[in-house]
Amino acid sequence: MSQSLTDPLALLRSLEQTGLHAVIVVTGGGSQAIPHLLSTPGASAVVLECLVPYAREAIDRLLGGPQESYCSSRTARRLAVLAWQRACGLGTPPAAAIGVAVTASLRTRLPKRGPHRIVVAVQRLGATTVATLVLHKDARSRAEEEQVAAALLLEQLSSGGQSAGPRSDSVVLLDGEHVEIEHCSPPLEWQELLAGTRSAVHLGGGSEATRSGAESSPVAGEPAAGLLVFPGSFDPFHEGHRQMALIAQEVATRPIDYELSVVNVDKPALDYLEIQSRAAQFAGRSLWLTRAATFVEKLDIFPEGTFVMGADTFTRLADPHYYGGSAEAADRAVQRIASQSRGLIVFGRERDGVFEEPACGDMPPPLREVTHCVSEQKFRMDISSTSLRRPTAADD
Repeated sequence: MSQSLTDPLALLRSLEQTGLHAVIVVTGGGSQAIPHLLSTPGASAVVLECLVPYAREAIDRLLGGPQESYCSSRTARRLAVLAWQRACGLGTPPAAAIGVAVTASLRTRLPKRGPHRIVVAVQRLGATTVATLVLHKDARSRAEEEQVAAALLLEQLSSGGQSAGPRSDSVVLLDGEHVEIEHCSPPLEWQELLAGTRSAVHLGGGSEATRSGAESSPVAGEPAAGLLVFPGSFDPFHEGHRQMALIAQEVATRPIDYELSVVNVDKPALDYLEIQSRAAQFAGRSLWLTRAATFVEKLDIFPEGTFVMGADTFTRLADPHYYGGSAEAADRAVQRIASQSRGLIVFGRERDGVFEEPACGDMPPPLREVTHCVSEQKFRMDISSTSLRRPTAADD
């Protein structure tokens, strides 16, 4: 069954009328959509940039490290957020930017262990959408699968990432095939956080909710001074984190607030589906979503806070490598952490088969003086989020 592509002139006119400006990232499959668009007059009014990171090393460089799976909803979403951020960086207002990304595992010379599939993610300020299509294996040629991937990309771009499935005439499917849609339209506060017009959003529950009477929903306002804060990516939140929190509360004699930054120094921001998934792990607990990618930024959001962390994070606080290679910048950060926080509670952790003690004695005196190091005798749990994620990775 042949697959034709969306009329590019009509698609571009529609996007131009809505004022959208797009960046497209294609990891191989679906790349036919790029010349289909760019050979059309007027494409430059809508399409700002197209990237084709074909090798895994190219994807890793864009996303700041290796991926658990190179054809998955998560990787497509990360690339779509990267595309959205690049559109914003090229001068597009956040509400007018759209990032579209495709990851695909298609027919090749050698049989694939896993299914043939196409994942298209769309990121806008108002929503994250993912369309996933599992193809009947070996029912099409590689060229035909490429056409389907390009058609799904163009359809999702045309719809602006709406949650509805593809139109019956836009993507030709075989009997038994269907497009699965994941969609998240976030609260306004989350959109303001991603756009950079808000620095923190509180999700009620646990300690902060008890103090403020908040419900389990986004809450406006800034954190109170003097909180006990546990920052992390929590991907996933596991028993080691829970035990660290319990011990930290005993040490600090006050309840704990968790913090998840939606932006990262060297990786794309978190998309809304990812934020939703990670936040759901903290039901009944106090969680702050922030834009504090660095520890110094966390000091601005949590004044006079006491911070909980692992030994690996602790050693980075004084490492010039994390301050652009500047020893002076690292020293200024250390002085600020020592003077503006109420202290640090540091736990050891297993890394590469070796348990890292919180080496307080190796740190600058100002940090050492404000740090409580939890001994291995009191806490040791050889578990990591990376190892917990690994078994769920799909075959590429």
